[in-house]
Amino acid sequence: MRAGSGRAETWRRRPPALLRVARSRPALTSPPALPAPFWTLTAGGAGAGPPQPRRGRAAAAASIRRHRRPPPPPAPRRPPRPRLPFRPTRRGRYRQHNMAGAGGGNDIQWCFSQVKGAVDDDVAEADIISTVEFNHSGELLATGDKGGRVVIFQQEQENKTQSHSRGEYNVYSTFQSHEPEFDYLKSLEIEEKINKIRWLPQKNAAQFLLSTNDKTIKLWKISERDKRPEGYNLKEEDGRYRDPTTVTTLRVPVFRPMDLMVEASPRRIFANAHTYHINSISINSDYETYLSADDLRINLWHLEITDRSFNIVDIKPANMEELTEVITAAEFHPNSCSTFVYSSSKGTIRLCDMRASALCDRHSKLFEEPEDPSNRSFFSEIISSISDVKFSHSGRYMMTRDYLSVKIWDLNMENRPVETYQVHEYLRSKLCSLYENDCIFDKFECCWNGSDSIVMTGSYNNFFRMFDRNTKRDITLEASRENNKPRTVLKPRKVCASGKRKKDEISVDSLDFNKKILHTAWHPKENIIAVATTNNLYIFQDKMN
Repeated sequence: MRAGSGRAETWRRRPPALLRVARSRPALTSPPALPAPFWTLTAGGAGAGPPQPRRGRAAAAASIRRHRRPPPPPAPRRPPRPRLPFRPTRRGRYRQHNMAGAGGGNDIQWCFSQVKGAVDDDVAEADIISTVEFNHSGELLATGDKGGRVVIFQQEQENKTQSHSRGEYNVYSTFQSHEPEFDYLKSLEIEEKINKIRWLPQKNAAQFLLSTNDKTIKLWKISERDKRPEGYNLKEEDGRYRDPTTVTTLRVPVFRPMDLMVEASPRRIFANAHTYHINSISINSDYETYLSADDLRINLWHLEITDRSFNIVDIKPANMEELTEVITAAEFHPNSCSTFVYSSSKGTIRLCDMRASALCDRHSKLFEEPEDPSNRSFFSEIISSISDVKFSHSGRYMMTRDYLSVKIWDLNMENRPVETYQVHEYLRSKLCSLYENDCIFDKFECCWNGSDSIVMTGSYNNFFRMFDRNTKRDITLEASRENNKPRTVLKPRKVCASGKRKKDEISVDSLDFNKKILHTAWHPKENIIAVATTNNLYIFQDKMN
């Protein structure tokens, strides 16, 4: 055997770990000493020499088996590298993975659950849904429409204990919240349309919510009654009063069971405080006060006091010709009762602290992203107007929605958003036609999921978008009656902006701008979402295995 082949044979008998160490050492000037051959480890000791011929071939094989070194343990497998949302290319740039086929946040598969509303194509103006809101437990879901009605849906109880299904939402109560009015001093008609609904945390058996139209805010109590009193002394069973002189015996009234009846009664009416149209209401974290915002002012109310409120923001100029922006939305911080934000039509968000001043005209922080000069156009100011602002449940982040995008802001960084998600960037080339049909002024809302990891907002053609903040995946889904079978998995939709259109894509020219999802809501504890189309309420949930 030559020296080179013997050395190779020696290295092959070493464990892989030692082999890696040996290869990392510098080369030796002389070959290392070869280990002693296996026959030196027999019973004869190191000086026994090679086996004698008379031992036979079988005895030599047995000796080899007894003294053969055990095989080295297998090297541990390296864990697979995590897949990054952005993949480096040869040119040093980063290319984003194709997330369109993902099943939403954390690969959720969304299924159709229910749809509420009429199927007629001829939709009455009063039936158009104008707001959607879950209560704090998610058991109740309230909607308001342009006819001034509030419809409350309740999640059924019997299916909550089943692990593979959730209870459906059925009508719990319906009542007329607001009526059309007329302001004779200003010759102005006040619509009955419900602009916002906000639930108060439940303190007893009854539920409370705030509803508002353009001028008046009402506090409603929703309570159940399944017993009725009987056995009055001065009243007949049909309600007529008896002559007290005919009463000869006294009876003790008792409660008798009756069919369940849900009553909605107005407990407070907060009126005559806003000159302009109310666009937002938000309940404070102390659950005693709330704010209401119109185009130029924000007022602070106490839930027990209806005849006065405190003006905390007033941006009305002395000369209305100098007016450059209006308030579009306002919300209290979920944890700090003295902090609130309001957005403007210029795309700015101002954070105010009521501890600093009673009148918060001077903000504590101003959140504004510098405009890209390359995207400057005639429509820049219109599409930069913020239509909705929402704090995350943790209170650390803030989400805003403008016409084309959703932005996530860190309250500790004011100069730019930490995340930006394009909702329908393919409409940038259609802004001129959208301006002519007034669609460019649509106000889209947005919402968080319960863990603040996914955001959702609406779009045109009854599309709605979801963006996963952790994986940077996004998905486009459609609310359609074509997939109205329970537990039918929604298929992701794609919009082709230009070029050759694929089979499963939709051309941007074929989008129906009369079908739009402006209002969305996410269950606070489960993956259940509610989206409002024109006059229909769609409820979707994740697929449970």
